[in-house]
Amino acid sequence: MSNNSKGELAQVFAALGDGVRLQLIGRLLAAGAMSATALAGGEAISRQAIVKHLQVLESAGLVTHSRQGREVLYALDAKRLQEARDYLDAVSRHWDASLARLRNLVEP
Repeated sequence: MSNNSKGELAQVFAALGDGVRLQLIGRLLAAGAMSATALAGGEAISRQAIVKHLQVLESAGLVTHSRQGREVLYALDAKRLQEARDYLDAVSRHWDASLARLRNLVEP
């Protein structure tokens, strides 16, 4: 994995490290594309704060936006999530292999 890819993945994990942004990802995953106003509905956070969170998610490549008439719709881009999952799966395989080697050393 290149340093650029590692930096991009770090940006994804940093973006996902906030509860509000995780909640936004979940809502976009469940409902599809939504406006910032719709995403802010029923939340104790302002529309402007939602937009700032969406900008962080967009800069990490997790969300895209498109204009439909007067509305800006935000949609989840699952490609980045899959890249993050692939990385975590690789780390998990590494740890599983390390634990298996340790188990072979300590168990008769």
